[in-house]
Amino acid sequence: MLNIDSIENGYVIDHIPAGKGMQIYNILSLDKLSCQVAIITNAKSKKNNVKDIIKINELVDLDLDVIAYIAPNATVNVIKNSERIDKKNLSLPKEIKNVVKCPNPRCISNNEDIDHIFKLTDEKGTYRCLYCETMAL
Repeated sequence: MLNIDSIENGYVIDHIPAGKGMQIYNILSLDKLSCQVAIITNAKSKKNNVKDIIKINELVDLDLDVIAYIAPNATVNVIKNSERIDKKNLSLPKEIKNVVKCPNPRCISNNEDIDHIFKLTDEKGTYRCLYCETMAL
């Protein structure tokens, strides 16, 4: 039987599309935390059939823009004293920095020591490189 303890103080990132939980885990470097982190993959979902969930049992700094970029429909529940005190609905960030690299090998961001910056260019979630306008993959 699957048994994952409840969160006392921390976060529950819910409604992550199935298969995207590990991507969020890796980009946020959650493996570097000293607290408990649980990744639940392919959990049953009423909305999408299956979803991923991440539970972090400590109130740490989370980059909500990174989560929103990978899973714009995810929710982040803030837990204190085993009670949900806030539920954050995410939206696509206008800009992401150093989350993905430009796929254009000739882009200045791949050849100089500068940030990889992408701007949101439409409501569909298309991001383009600030320097060369190549679309993020």
